[in-house]
Amino acid sequence: MAKKKSSIEAYAEVISDLKKKIYKPIYFLTGDESYYIDKVADYIADNVLEESEKPFNQSILFGKDVDAPAIINAARRFPMMSNYQVIIVKEAQNIKKLEDLEIYLKAPQKSTILVICQKFKAGDSKGKSDKSRKLMALVEKVGVLFESKKLYDNQISSWITQYLAEKGVSIAPVPANLLNEFLGTDLSKIANELEKLIITLPLDNKKITVEHIERNIGLSKDFNRFELTKSLGERNILKVNRIADYFAKNPSNNPFVLSLSAIYQYYVKIFRYHFLKDKSNANVASELGVNPYFTDEYKNAARIYNPRKCVEVFSLLRDYDMRAKGLNNDSTEDGELLRELVYKIMH
Repeated sequence: MAKKKSSIEAYAEVISDLKKKIYKPIYFLTGDESYYIDKVADYIADNVLEESEKPFNQSILFGKDVDAPAIINAARRFPMMSNYQVIIVKEAQNIKKLEDLEIYLKAPQKSTILVICQKFKAGDSKGKSDKSRKLMALVEKVGVLFESKKLYDNQISSWITQYLAEKGVSIAPVPANLLNEFLGTDLSKIANELEKLIITLPLDNKKITVEHIERNIGLSKDFNRFELTKSLGERNILKVNRIADYFAKNPSNNPFVLSLSAIYQYYVKIFRYHFLKDKSNANVASELGVNPYFTDEYKNAARIYNPRKCVEVFSLLRDYDMRAKGLNNDSTEDGELLRELVYKIMH
């Protein structure tokens, strides 16, 4: 069975065909990562038609305002003084009985490029019913079915590096990880912040550093979740306590739940490291989903935290997660909970 393409690979393939003017009658863009859905739709909107053709031949519709029959009627029209008409339907997740498009897809208008943008959150049932699966199968026969999935957290740093490289800008693993830790996994948000950083770079130095991030985004290079987990892994008691104090004094920028998640993910990697048969840098990086630059950090942390201690940490994290939600805790604030937690982890 052929390996299924990632969202990044599928996006590159779709854009490559569009640049070659290889057009399909329908592009069904669906998934929980809006970034690539918007990128494909925007490219079609900006590049298929000449500016002079757009007033009569390009339409933007919204799911809350139309139904499937209305889309079909629009798609069956012929273009005016143009080879194509482009119809982009945004927020298609709001359309009831979207599967009724099936009748159109059995005989699509060759001069129409219909773009359906269906965004939904991970775990939603959109696109999973039998009728929807039948519609998706039909889309694949006559057009492009593009599934845009959220990247995993351990893929974001590489994505940041690749995004910047395409802009002629370099970034080292540490600042890329800092950006990932600070910005999360929303690619649209990350791309927006990266563009801001690029603009602030001097003309003679196209490299983003930790200092540049700290100066322009406001992320402290010394007090962040990346440094917290690294310091825990080193059992650097002084530094861990300084970071915990900083988080306690700045709770809005350092939510306890995100600190819990970061610590959990960190110790999961340490725990998994113990059971790797091949502990070469390349295999450790691959199995743990980290940049090879950071493999020594996990190897050193594993010397301090054996599997039994990792299990104890998981139990602590579960207990403190429940306390943060009010169980067996009447008044202890999140900052104090974090101080208690990191103390118990290191002792």
